[in-house]
Amino acid sequence: MLFTDIALAARIELAECRLLADCGAAAARRRPDSRAFVRELAGGVATYTGLDSPFNKLAGLGFGDAVDEECLAGVERAFAERGAPVQAEVASLADPTVCALLTGRGYVLRNFENVLGLRLPAASPPAAGDGIDVSVGDETQHEAWLDVIVAGFANPDAQGVPSHEELSRDVLDRTVGDMATASGFARYLARRGGVVAGGASLRVCESVAQLCGAATAPAHRRRGVQGALLAARLAAAVRQGCDVAVVTTQPGSKSQQNAQRQGFELLYTRAILVREG
Repeated sequence: MLFTDIALAARIELAECRLLADCGAAAARRRPDSRAFVRELAGGVATYTGLDSPFNKLAGLGFGDAVDEECLAGVERAFAERGAPVQAEVASLADPTVCALLTGRGYVLRNFENVLGLRLPAASPPAAGDGIDVSVGDETQHEAWLDVIVAGFANPDAQGVPSHEELSRDVLDRTVGDMATASGFARYLARRGGVVAGGASLRVCESVAQLCGAATAPAHRRRGVQGALLAARLAAAVRQGCDVAVVTTQPGSKSQQNAQRQGFELLYTRAILVREG
């Protein structure tokens, strides 16, 4: 059993903050007119990468310094100036006073997301489906990787608690492209019968293997594509010295069910609180 203490949760949240910061920096670099920003906030981070982006959020609060309300107000103004709501994702192992502070400032609970983890090296590595080849993609394969990721995200789980976000193809293209340029990010492509069937990604930070951006083309689902992608990424994570792999899912979703079948355990939940602009 992988027990989640506050120290482990803090390490995972720090890795999440650094990913968001890298995505924010990538957005500012790739689209100077996006008004993207990255701001440190009480040991966490506030990021904005463009209109309707899922990377517009506050993360990592409640594991470092107490939140300074004047600094928070400045962040809220920055979001308001861009016509965007403020979304805070607060881990259930964070200082509980954070949620009290946010709700007192008008934030409303909108949804939850689950963080699942797997101790590495895995006791029972996932099995790959027959006839599936997995490779690490480079810049020349970026478009193929992006196409299958976006196609998969456009056909989300119908099981479990629905996401509070609906992302257009344009927003997905933009945000996944930003994520792909973050430091330490690796793209993985799965081919079935020589055809691109799925894609996924891996980022290593603080000895945490972040498994993100995984999707299977609808025509290739239930063929072991994600198992093959997972096996390749876990092996790479072990080689890079990771002791835990994490994935984020909607509660009760097919993605969560599949992750738990592969040995992942529910570590904690993030509350998603939103203050409208």
